[in-house]
Amino acid sequence: MADEKKIKGAQAVAQMSMQPQELMVEVRRKGGSLSIGVPKETLFQENRVPLTPESVAVLVNNGHQVIIQSKAGDNAHIYDTDYSEAGAEIAITREEVYKKAHIILKSGPPSSEEINMMSMNQTIISPIHLPTLSQDIIHQLMFKKVTAIAFEYIKDASHMFPIVRSMSEIAGNTSVLIAAEYLGNRKDGKGVLLGGITGVPPASVVILGAGTVGEYAARTALGLGAEVKIFDNSIYKLKQLQNNIGHRVYTSIFHEHTLADALKHADVAIGAIHSKSGSTPMVVTENMVEGMKAGSVIVDVSIDQGGCFETSEVTSHDKPFFKKYDVIHYCVPNIASRVPRTASIAISNVLTPALLEAANFGGFEKLLYMNENTRHGVYIYKGSLTNYHLSQHFKIKYTDLNLLFTASF
Repeated sequence: MADEKKIKGAQAVAQMSMQPQELMVEVRRKGGSLSIGVPKETLFQENRVPLTPESVAVLVNNGHQVIIQSKAGDNAHIYDTDYSEAGAEIAITREEVYKKAHIILKSGPPSSEEINMMSMNQTIISPIHLPTLSQDIIHQLMFKKVTAIAFEYIKDASHMFPIVRSMSEIAGNTSVLIAAEYLGNRKDGKGVLLGGITGVPPASVVILGAGTVGEYAARTALGLGAEVKIFDNSIYKLKQLQNNIGHRVYTSIFHEHTLADALKHADVAIGAIHSKSGSTPMVVTENMVEGMKAGSVIVDVSIDQGGCFETSEVTSHDKPFFKKYDVIHYCVPNIASRVPRTASIAISNVLTPALLEAANFGGFEKLLYMNENTRHGVYIYKGSLTNYHLSQHFKIKYTDLNLLFTASF
């Protein structure tokens, strides 16, 4: 009997070992939950919004709170119902957004009034917009011990600036479409089709600058059939542009006489020069503009850094152009706001992964410590100015961010 029980017990053990068993798997520990606020922009003609409903849904599904001020996305044709259906909380006032959220996202730089609404030690991610940045704004952010991140200085894994590149692609494409619109206008322009047709030569487009804006302006102009000439003082950039677009075009460095002659015969001139110093060089003199054909079009994309045409003056989306020497000047800063839905999606696509990564690390503080690409965007950390160029410009004490992290962690 005892032997029989042993045999049955052994059979039962063998049978159990052949059945599927529970497997202990490693479960990734959930990071911190974020509270993210998006106020409605009050900056003149800022139509973009930094989070789309699709991004809100991803954040909410990952356990984060998103508070959107009512009508924040209206100018980009993204409505409160879109956000609420994605899981966002709709706030009636800006004050409510700033009170409830720890992380503030903006598509325009913060105003003095908005900084006054902020709580101590909040985090704000927004553009910095150097040409209009004032010392008072810096001091206000420092007083609130805010951590401020300029999204145009955030880098990606390839050490490029993804938001700047996206906005530059938009500006390059759109600048040519704007020029084509005004050039073809019979009242103010020449009534000329940019690309021409069979038997009718195309328009001549001169592009100043071979960066991202210049590259995408060239792509669009060539795609529409225009004749393109590109000027830049960097032979490397000119070579890179030609390789990227896969098309042999006229290129030159900025020789005064060569540039003047090209502009004299141009139908469209696009200023696409970007300067790291924050102020673009004035490469086109008033005499050169005076020598251009009547009804030709200037689109000065560089106007947000002062412009590269001597005759340029800032215009607005409501009154976008003026004429001088019978030449149309389009000098609207923030061209990306002309196509706000596309621009909003581009910004949201960069910020959403950064927010999810911050949550996985347990908060933005740890993300900044671990990720040097995001850290590159920080210009104020807990009230300390950490951007050397801003400290030199405003004569404010500079603190090395790496030293602050060494002391904190």
